[in-house]
Amino acid sequence: MPITPHPITNEQVPLTLGHEFSGSIEEIGEDVNDLKIGDRVTIQPIIYDGTCEACKEGYINCCDKNGFVGLSGWGGGLSEHVVIPRKAVFKIPESMSMEVAGDLRPRHTVGWHAVNVSPFKKGHSALILGGGPIGLAVIQALLARGADKIIVSEVSTRRSQFAKDFGAHYVVNPTKEEVNKAVREINGGEGVDVVFDAAGVQAALDSAVLALKARGTYINIAVWKERATLVPNQFLFRRMKPEGMITKKIKMDEVVEEGFEALIRDKDNQVKILIDAEA
Repeated sequence: MPITPHPITNEQVPLTLGHEFSGSIEEIGEDVNDLKIGDRVTIQPIIYDGTCEACKEGYINCCDKNGFVGLSGWGGGLSEHVVIPRKAVFKIPESMSMEVAGDLRPRHTVGWHAVNVSPFKKGHSALILGGGPIGLAVIQALLARGADKIIVSEVSTRRSQFAKDFGAHYVVNPTKEEVNKAVREINGGEGVDVVFDAAGVQAALDSAVLALKARGTYINIAVWKERATLVPNQFLFRRMKPEGMITKKIKMDEVVEEGFEALIRDKDNQVKILIDAEA
């Protein structure tokens, strides 16, 4: 969150949080003619300038000035109202609930994109580091591609169960067994074809390198809090390629105690906490 004015929104902390949400339209701009008041919608939350080289090539997530609705300004999902550009608003089909739509970005787009940019194909094996919302999204995307050997590395007992419920074929607890050894036992002595890192911690990265087969691919989809350490020779000599759930529903007046504090106190048992603004 910006402590100085963001280059696009010109806003800084304090800000209203919430970058994953759905809602209904109450007012539209004069040039918008394909949406109407009352339509149920969700958003694409990336804020970008549209003028840098990355944006011109279609990589808005790589914009030099990028930010997120709710984290960089423009209001957030916890606001009574937000004003969003038409290009970032998507109508929800009648068959989809508001709850699912509000969770679309991590559950489908991020997970699907990670699998889409990977070389994964039917018959390949995959290791997912982390069983949080992004890891679960990757499981779903892999299953849609015909995966029959998905291994998840997860410390939390509750999240391990979520991974199984979402379709993971094997779950490994890295605090109780060596991930590399467990993966090779599962995979007939071989490493996996692709690793998807949704954990973003050094120990997971170290295990990923060892668990990959020669010429395997490492896809990072985690946001790291600390600087990572790589051993380039491990990638060089084995020709590895580095690439890049709602558990609770609460009311708006419960956001602090049952939302933020629950995520701090009980993060192992929570994946996504949904805030129902109308409850």
